[in-house]
Amino acid sequence: MKAIQQAAINKRLRSESAWKLLAAVNAPVTLALLNTHLLEKDRRLPSSILHERINRELEQLRAQGEDLPQTAQSYISQWLVAGFLERSYESQASEEIYELTAAAAQAIRFIQGLSGKRIVATESRLSMVIQQLVQLAEQTEPDPELRIENLLNERKRIDEEIEAIRGGKFETLADDRALERTRELVALADELASDFLQVRTSFQQLNRKLRESIMESEGSRGDVLESLFAGVDVIAESDEGRTFKAFWRLLTDPEQSMELEVALDQVVSRDFAKQLDRHERRFLFQLTGILLERGGDVHEVLHHFARGLKQFVQSREYQEQRRINKLLKQAQRKALEIKEQVMLVKEIGYTLNLTSSRLTSLSQLHLRDPSLDEVDSNIQLAEEAEISLESISELVAQSEIDFRTLKHNIKTLLEKHKQVSIAEILESYPAEQGLGSVVGYVSLGCRHGVLSKRKEFVVWHGMDSQERRACIPCIYFVKECSHELG
Repeated sequence: MKAIQQAAINKRLRSESAWKLLAAVNAPVTLALLNTHLLEKDRRLPSSILHERINRELEQLRAQGEDLPQTAQSYISQWLVAGFLERSYESQASEEIYELTAAAAQAIRFIQGLSGKRIVATESRLSMVIQQLVQLAEQTEPDPELRIENLLNERKRIDEEIEAIRGGKFETLADDRALERTRELVALADELASDFLQVRTSFQQLNRKLRESIMESEGSRGDVLESLFAGVDVIAESDEGRTFKAFWRLLTDPEQSMELEVALDQVVSRDFAKQLDRHERRFLFQLTGILLERGGDVHEVLHHFARGLKQFVQSREYQEQRRINKLLKQAQRKALEIKEQVMLVKEIGYTLNLTSSRLTSLSQLHLRDPSLDEVDSNIQLAEEAEISLESISELVAQSEIDFRTLKHNIKTLLEKHKQVSIAEILESYPAEQGLGSVVGYVSLGCRHGVLSKRKEFVVWHGMDSQERRACIPCIYFVKECSHELG
């Protein structure tokens, strides 16, 4: 390819999201935040959780001296416009869901490749290339005699290896080489899982192109319309759709899935696997589930687009869209015809009132519930609580009551009266500790007073200065027993 062609390609790539992310002013911070919260851990996050986590990270980064003056909501909005994030609103969801775009994931993988310690020309990668080339040469061989000869040679090699193993002559792969190959497989599988983002983006672009072709076809029915009316699933039958269907069929094959699960269990149980870090081991354990989950997302998107395209055609909505598109083109042609006659500063005798409304995301709206401002004007009087003697011991054990002051109050009143009840004591000496003073008097009455069969009401004021009442057993303190109070 000539330099001029490569330069043109580079200019086009420079306008795409992956290049923009790498060239952003805060690229190191942005890449770190997106990688940490939408690639390493969760692949999809609700807006509230993502805003909270980014806010927390921004506070820590500012404490380290980073210049990040804007809020998390502002940064996320910028990333959305720049094409680093995708936003969707799923059915029955209470808020928007954010995830990385394929371009952002590609940029993050590129940076990870630069910072990784993996040796480029590893033995395992070379072995993988050789095996794939040999297999490709065998599967594309048109001569049946040569294919039979290759199979016979392979059978002979396998038989000799079996005899050697029976004779005890075999070697297992060294731990360092096994560890290297395992990490190569982890990296390859991780890239494969990330490729689902690119596959989904391809389906989105294909869906958009098909709708545009329906809109721009001049005839009564274009090729896409003819296929749709004939019942053909245009998206599923495209090159992208057929490729993904073949991959999905292989991934969901029971025999292949079982073989993969068994192989993963065997590899993880080997001694060399203990040298893998925690992230690599967890990825191997979850590999099948990750591939099925992300493949299932793409599979659902594929069918959603296909159903949406069919509904778009069957509802005749495309006809109205065609009409609007036709009117827009007519307006553009008219504008080109009079562009030399009407200048930008020339009065045309028409005033166009522009709207000042500002479009915002649903996640930025805060709904107000007027019912929360209603005040209940009805005042209900609470019934007097009844304090039982059984609950006194528990209340005393959990409280710090000033018994010295309570005993002093009782003895002072008994110097003037032969007997006094708790209600009468509280009339002369208000409860300084609120309910605690009442509980203290009842506790002293159980040990040093005379219990009556009737009940009485006591009144005290709490810490909020509100009056409270309670019904307690009527207990009398008598002068003859005042010496027991100490």
